[in-house]
Amino acid sequence: MRIVIAAAAAAMLMFAVPAAQAQIAPAKVADTSKGKSLVDAKGMTLYVFDRDTTADKSACNGPCATNWPPLMAAADAAASGDWTIVTRDDSGKQWAYKGKPLYTWKNDTKPGDATGDGAANNTWHIAAP
Repeated sequence: MRIVIAAAAAAMLMFAVPAAQAQIAPAKVADTSKGKSLVDAKGMTLYVFDRDTTADKSACNGPCATNWPPLMAAADAAASGDWTIVTRDDSGKQWAYKGKPLYTWKNDTKPGDATGDGAANNTWHIAAP
């Protein structure tokens, strides 16, 4: 009887853990120097780019992506709700929120910084929740 219960518990755990992980959003909401914003797992402010005009497509590649690192998604990441996956020009996967690809800014040095808001002729903005 104990073996059956242990096996059943192990099976439930095996299926519950991936399901719980699949529901974890790739970003959270936090206070920044510019107000509430989406932030990455390290608390760094996330940004959207006005030139990303095609849904689920990044216009920031090459040197742009060096300055504005994309919020990368694991190869096996799955879209859920407002969260979608963008396939980048380099074939990498990037998270998008409500169809807008998300980025960090290389000059933000600590959680809560939002120095990229309004950069490049006001084409970069904090990602509002």
